[in-house]
Amino acid sequence: MMILVTYDISSEGASSAKRLRHIAKHCLNYGQRVQYSVFEIEVNPAEWTMLRATLEDIIDHSVDSLRYYYLGKNWQNKVEHIGAKPVLDLNDVLLF
Repeated sequence: MMILVTYDISSEGASSAKRLRHIAKHCLNYGQRVQYSVFEIEVNPAEWTMLRATLEDIIDHSVDSLRYYYLGKNWQNKVEHIGAKPVLDLNDVLLF
């Protein structure tokens, strides 16, 4: 399933930069960055449960926020991309 994860991490406080890096790192493990604080995540339900718990443990609930947009399995029909930054097919073969 495809989930759009967005976040807003407060820039105030000593630990804000660390929280910001950790959120981005964990999102990159499961998907691709499409905007500075927006990730397309393609996961199965078990992976999503783990990732969501991790992200929610990282943020400071009093000043940060996370938003999840559930696009489902047929997300290709719901997403349109125009402009720069080519879209990666997360299910395609990855060669190193």
